Amino acid sequence: MKMKWVGLLLLLTALPIQAAAADVAPSNQAVTAESAQAAPNASKVYQLVPKDWGIYNDGTHPVETTKGFNDALQWAHANGMTTFKVPAGTYTIKKQDPKLWLDTTARINMVPNITFELDPNAVIQKEANGFAGYQTLHIGYGANNVTIKGGTYKGDKDSHDFSSKGTHEGGYGIITEGAVNVTIDGIKAINFTGDGLAVGGKGTMVKDLYAASFVSGSIDDKGKLIPDSSKIRVKEPLNFTSPIFKTEREFEFSNGQKLLPQFDLFFYKQDGTFITSMKNTKLRQVTQIPDGASYFYVVFNQPSSTGAYIEFWQRAVSKNVVVKNSEFAFNRRQGITIGGGDNITVINNVIHDIKGTAPQSGIDVEGGYGENGQMNSNIFIRNNKFYNNAAYDVILYDGHDATVEGNHLASKGKIGLAVSPPFTGALIKNNHFDGTSIYAYHDVKFEGNQMNDSFTHLEGPNLSIDGMTFTDSKFVISSKDPFGITASNITMNNQKGGSEFSLWVNPIRVTNLTMNGGSISGGVPEGSIIDNLKVSEPANLNMPPATYSNCQISSTTKGLTLDDTGKYVFNQCTLNMFEGATVTNPGADFTMTNSTLNILDKRFALKAVKAKKIVFEKNIITANKMANPTDYSIMIGDYWTRNNPYAVNEASIKGNTITSNVAAEGISTIYAGVGAPKYTIQNNTLINAKLKLRPSDVQSNNIEK
Repeated sequence: MKMKWVGLLLLLTALPIQAAAADVAPSNQAVTAESAQAAPNASKVYQLVPKDWGIYNDGTHPVETTKGFNDALQWAHANGMTTFKVPAGTYTIKKQDPKLWLDTTARINMVPNITFELDPNAVIQKEANGFAGYQTLHIGYGANNVTIKGGTYKGDKDSHDFSSKGTHEGGYGIITEGAVNVTIDGIKAINFTGDGLAVGGKGTMVKDLYAASFVSGSIDDKGKLIPDSSKIRVKEPLNFTSPIFKTEREFEFSNGQKLLPQFDLFFYKQDGTFITSMKNTKLRQVTQIPDGASYFYVVFNQPSSTGAYIEFWQRAVSKNVVVKNSEFAFNRRQGITIGGGDNITVINNVIHDIKGTAPQSGIDVEGGYGENGQMNSNIFIRNNKFYNNAAYDVILYDGHDATVEGNHLASKGKIGLAVSPPFTGALIKNNHFDGTSIYAYHDVKFEGNQMNDSFTHLEGPNLSIDGMTFTDSKFVISSKDPFGITASNITMNNQKGGSEFSLWVNPIRVTNLTMNGGSISGGVPEGSIIDNLKVSEPANLNMPPATYSNCQISSTTKGLTLDDTGKYVFNQCTLNMFEGATVTNPGADFTMTNSTLNILDKRFALKAVKAKKIVFEKNIITANKMANPTDYSIMIGDYWTRNNPYAVNEASIKGNTITSNVAAEGISTIYAGVGAPKYTIQNNTLINAKLKLRPSDVQSNNIEK
C-alpha cells in the first residue's frame, strides 16, 4: 500500500514572491485606481488581457505564456489585486529545462492574497514532455490566502514520453508547499502523469550532526555544562538563525543512527541566560521553540558517539486547505495526495478513473512520515464521490486524526478505504461502500456506514463499529488483540447471496447484530461476547465459540453447528429452528440455560456427539413434529457410534421441560458409547416424551407426563 515518495513535496524550493511590479502594465483593470481610492475596502479585480503579457491562449508558445502568467501575477500582487481572472482559451505551461533538477520557471507560481479564477472554458495545459516529474501550478511557502477557482488543469498523460526508466509518477497538476489558507474550488485536474493535486510541506534541514559533533558531558538542571562520562552533548550549540525560523517556531530531529531515540533539550537566550529544559524528547517529535530562545543543546544518555548521526529539521506543512466542488480524473497516480498538511478539508468533489502507477487512489493521505517525510493531521474527507479508481478510493496511510464522512466509495471490486498501521485516530462515518472493501487496522471508529457487495478486513486494536448495514457482504473481523474490536448495532441483509459474519484470530464483543439470511462462521478462540444476536433464515450457522446472550435464531432449514474447541454459552436465547445444536468437537464446552427451543421438524434440540462438557439446564423444548418413538429431543452420543469408546466426557441435564407431540425419546444417553461416565439427569419434566437413560446415570426427580 505504501506509495513511492519522490521527495518533491518535501524538499522543493519555492520561487520567492516579488514585491516589485513587473515592467509591463496591463491595459484592462476591472477596478481602476480612482474607484479603489473612493472605495478602499472594495475588492480589486484584474481581468487578464493575454496579449499584454505575451500570453497565448491558443495552446502555443508555452515559454512566453508561462513567463507571462508569472509576470502578470507578480504585477497583480504588487498592485494589491485580490482577484486575477483568466479568460477562455488553452494556455500551455512549458516543460522543464533538462539541465535543472527543479525548474521553477516551468510552472505558474502563485502569489499570496489573491483569487486565481479561470473562465469555465479556460484550460491550463502542461506541455508534452518526458520528465519523471513536473509541476503545473505551484502554491509555495508564503503564498498564503490563495483561492484557485474554476477551469481545467490538464496534464500531458496522453502525449507524455514514458520511454525513460521509472514510473513517471511525479507529474503534478496543482501542488502546495507549506502554504496557509488555500481554497481550491470548482476546478478540474485531469490527465496528469502523477497527481491532480498534491498538498505538501516545505522541509528545511537546518543541520546534520555526526559523531564529531558530540563531546562527553551533560548539563545540569540550572543549564550549566558539566562533565559526565555516561552522557554526550553537542559540541557547539544549535541556533535558530535559519531564515525559516522567522516564520516557523517549531523543529524536530530525525534519522538518528547509533543514538538513543530519547534525548534532553536545554534552551538559552542570546546572552547565554538559561531558559528551560525539555526532558525525554523523542525523534520526530515536534518541539515548540520557547519564547526568547536563541540556541539550545542536545544531551543523549549514552557514553559514546561512535557512528552517531542525526538531523535537525524544520518542517512546515500546508495548513487550512479546502478542496471543494472539483473533479479529479484520469490521473495516473492519485486524484489528490495529502502529503504534509494540517486541517485539510476535501468536500463535495468527484474523483474517478485514477489508473497507471501505484497507489492509484482517489485520495491518499501519505506524507512519508516514517521515511523522513511530513506529518498529516486533522484531515476531513466529506461528501465526495469516487468511482473507477484502479486500486483505492481513500487511503489513510500515515498521520493522525481524520474524518471520512458521507462519501460514496464506488470503485467496484477495489478497496474503498484503507486505514494503515502508521495512521491513528480515524472516524469513518455515514459512508456508502458500494462494491468496495474496507481494510482497517487500529484506532478507528466506524459510525453509521453501509456496505454492499464487498467485505471488511478489520484488525484493531482500539477499533469500534457502531451502526453499520451490510448487504450481500462479508463482515470479517480478525482482531489482533483480545477484545481489540467492538461491534454494535449491526444489520446484515442477504439479498443476492454471500452475506457472512465471520470472527478470526482473537475474541471480540458484539452487541445487537441482526442477520437477515447469510452465514455465521469463523476460527476464533473462545471468549467472544455476543449479546442480542438476531438471525433469520441463515444459509449456515457454524457458530464460533462465544457467550451468546438474548439471542433469537429462526431457521426452517438449519441448526447450530458447534464444531470448534472452546466454550459455547447460550443464555436466555430463543431458537425456532429446523433442528437445535450439534456438538461435534471433543474439546467443546457447551452450556445452554434459560432458553426456549421450538423444533420445527422431527429433529433434535441437542445432539452431543463429541464434547468435553455439556450443561443443558432450565430450558424449554417444544417438539411438535416428531413422527416415531425413536425420534429424540436430547441425545448424548450417536446411534452409529454406540459401540465405539465414548466421546462426551461430562454432561449435566437439569430442570428442563420437554414437550413432544408423540411418545418419542425426550432425553437419551443409551448411545453414549463404551465406557461412558455417569451423566447427571435431574429435575426434568417430560410431557409425552420419554427417558432413555443408562442405569449408571445419576438420575432423580425426573417427571414423565
